[in-house]
Amino acid sequence: MKKRAYTPEYCEAQYNVRAAIPEHAQIFACWKERSRQARQTLPCALDVAYGDGPNEALDIFQARGESRALLTFLHGGFWRALDKSDFSFIANPFVEWGVTVAVVNYALTPVVTVETIVRQMLAAHAWLYRNCKRYGVPPDRIHVSGHSAGGQLSAMMLAAVWSAYARGLPDDLVKSGLAVSGVYDLEPLLQVSFNSDMRLNAESVRKLSPINYRPLRSVPFFTAVGGDESEEFRRQNRLIAETWEHCFRREIPMPRCHHLGVIEQLGDPESALFAGALEMMGLG
Repeated sequence: MKKRAYTPEYCEAQYNVRAAIPEHAQIFACWKERSRQARQTLPCALDVAYGDGPNEALDIFQARGESRALLTFLHGGFWRALDKSDFSFIANPFVEWGVTVAVVNYALTPVVTVETIVRQMLAAHAWLYRNCKRYGVPPDRIHVSGHSAGGQLSAMMLAAVWSAYARGLPDDLVKSGLAVSGVYDLEPLLQVSFNSDMRLNAESVRKLSPINYRPLRSVPFFTAVGGDESEEFRRQNRLIAETWEHCFRREIPMPRCHHLGVIEQLGDPESALFAGALEMMGLG
């Protein structure tokens, strides 16, 4: 896919989500309140450590009844903002459907690099594989999902060669993935103002862009992007589908959704995105 000539002005307009959505502060406040309520009402284990580093913890929301799967959720915020506690609300419908949900935290830039965050996500999923039985989930039922920067992280989990990462891990540790509004070609982010936090350079862009990898297995991979998102987010979605054609199953249409509104749909049991997640896990 041929890329246009990028300028800093174009990239800023395409990727600066907060500038494009003036009501973002109210949306974030709503997420926090919905998530607070979820933590109060759902069976959960909070701030479970998966490592000793900064923010290396996750919240586990246990399925009602026998757990049919474990879905991890990796949040967005361009690796520089937001927190697992903002996304507890996503667990609501999955718990009722017998899916255990792990909302995973990571350290943020500029305190750490994006590469460090990828390594934290590898550590989190390895920890879950080794420990999920204590939460009633068989280790062969782990699936990954993520939004925006979390979409990049989810894709990197699908591309990981787990047996090379650590002894005793199977290469099919992650059974399937759903990436929502992900960023798979990081090169345009070199041009945005907030790269002062992300600290990406030509080498890290090469190393951290999922389009530069090819998963060894044809692991089922679903994507979604809001119909009202910028052309660049829609291009990113098309690009990963073409690059990972051996994994790609389908795009879940999300019309009339902007970049923040689209991920809210994952927590809605009536939405196409929730139904697509169940389909991805073989539960639809």
